[in-house]
Amino acid sequence: MATSLKIDDALKERVQQLAGLRQRSSHWIMREAITQYVEREEARERFRQEALASWTAYQETGRHLTGEEVRSWLKTWGTEGEAEIPACHE
Repeated sequence: MATSLKIDDALKERVQQLAGLRQRSSHWIMREAITQYVEREEARERFRQEALASWTAYQETGRHLTGEEVRSWLKTWGTEGEAEIPACHE
């Protein structure tokens, strides 16, 4: 799918300068920037959807962990006494 992109002269010059420094084409720089943006926004949307699902589950069940419970559990990560995730409660 071919797509054209109109950018102002100042941005075009910046892209060309960066392309020269990276020994890449301007096209490669723009594709990389778009790819990184889309990946970042997709990850943000996955996080948002997960948060909404967690909120819905909490509203339906009331089951949760407190912040302190999570922090205590995380402090054990990478230690010999690494604990299992605590059980959710109401």
